[in-house]
Amino acid sequence: MIFVDNFFLAIADVLDWILWAYMWIVIISALLSWVNPDPYNPIVRFLRGATEPVFYQIRKRLPINFGGLDISPIVVILGIMFLQRFVVESLRRIAL
Repeated sequence: MIFVDNFFLAIADVLDWILWAYMWIVIISALLSWVNPDPYNPIVRFLRGATEPVFYQIRKRLPINFGGLDISPIVVILGIMFLQRFVVESLRRIAL
């Protein structure tokens, strides 16, 4: 049983790191939307490519417009926080 416990703990830790990294990608992408960065910059292209598909799905399902303010990054961050609290913590409790 110790192998199964360690397996669930490892999955929880890796998932937690991936969610934290993606949350920072979302935050940086949202901050870059306030300025006009070079669209041909490889870092900007990576950030847009990593976040725009998720943002598009949220904009399509929640067409709420707050005077031009895009709330899709906020929704993504709240979703990440939910996954960290619910899924990751559940996996950790299963492991223990």
